[in-house]
Amino acid sequence: MTDRIVIVGGGQAGFAAAAKLRSLGDARPITILAAEASLPYQRPPLSKKYLLREMSLDRLFFRPQEWFDENAVELRLSTVAKSIDRDARTVALSTGETLAYGTLVLATGATPRRLPAEVGGDLGGVFVLRDFADADALAGEMQPGRRVLIVGGGYIGLEAAAVARSLGLEVTLIEMADRILNRVASAATADLLRAVHLSRGVVLREKTGLVRLDGRDGRVVAAALSDGTRLDVDLVIAGIGVIANDALARDAGLETAGGIVVDAFGRTADAAVFAAGDVAVFDYDGARIRLESVQNAVDQAEAVAAVIAGGETPYRPYPWFWSDQFDIKLQIAGLGRAGDDTVLRPGQREGSVSVWYFRDGTLKAVDAINDAKAYVTGKKLLELGRSPSADTIRDAAIDLKTLLA
Repeated sequence: MTDRIVIVGGGQAGFAAAAKLRSLGDARPITILAAEASLPYQRPPLSKKYLLREMSLDRLFFRPQEWFDENAVELRLSTVAKSIDRDARTVALSTGETLAYGTLVLATGATPRRLPAEVGGDLGGVFVLRDFADADALAGEMQPGRRVLIVGGGYIGLEAAAVARSLGLEVTLIEMADRILNRVASAATADLLRAVHLSRGVVLREKTGLVRLDGRDGRVVAAALSDGTRLDVDLVIAGIGVIANDALARDAGLETAGGIVVDAFGRTADAAVFAAGDVAVFDYDGARIRLESVQNAVDQAEAVAAVIAGGETPYRPYPWFWSDQFDIKLQIAGLGRAGDDTVLRPGQREGSVSVWYFRDGTLKAVDAINDAKAYVTGKKLLELGRSPSADTIRDAAIDLKTLLA
């Protein structure tokens, strides 16, 4: 039997697992199977600086090729894992080869939901944004004066709206739910970001869904909406969530539930198979969750690597996220959806504000808008397990620094 560690996925989690194993002194052979043709790279800038052409692809690479060579990490690009034989401990590859493993790490990530073909999702000019090829194709369409419809009022949709508007496009964003950020943030945070987008000329239409896209010569030209209106459009961006890439695990007989189910150590029910990153489902704060963030991808992958290298420390997530929209930097610590009470606190600088989430009187999350002090304080409080009262946070006269004393 081989002792090779095979990592399926060349994204943030896959790279982080390999890098951590080497930093821990694990000398076993490591192979990363990466579906894309490029070196592993950061994805968050794709919907921001890369789309704006303020950052080139080579600046997104985690490491140059020399790092993989020097650290004896075999990187197989344009290679997809097709199936797993858990009894034989082998992975069948798209190249026709079979690769043996001693330990398998599934860092397969997630795939954007596309608009269904039956509503026109297969027309030209309809985009999703997940990899650099998506961003390259979309960047060529982002021309001043063009009309873009963005479907979905989550972070990806709002970031795309901000970029498009900054480039001079006419932007309409529709959200089927009652408000933007309905699943991921409080009404207070949504109100703040809505105001920013409206002030910049983005047309926001909440409680409005897409009925169909109409095309001409295979290219989208209009959109029929659920409120009965019809918009002329030049392009459409779908930001309607992602689907965890768990089919490989499911077909191998591993438990899945909208992602690959793992324990506190990142293990599946098969002791030789781990999962980490966007695809992993685990217990957090009394619920099963799947976190889509750079922080989770890195931290969970590193925790898994430490277990593979011989440790036995469970992964303790401290979620944090960020989103850049226009001149707004939104920094999030914790999970806001866990709150039942929110407190809006003005920051010390003009335009800075934070939203603090409490559940049963306990601090659960902080959304900080251009307010690094609130973010850092909230994040540290969550990591320390401390919880000021909601009334304390409401009192703007109290210096946040004193909460960490």
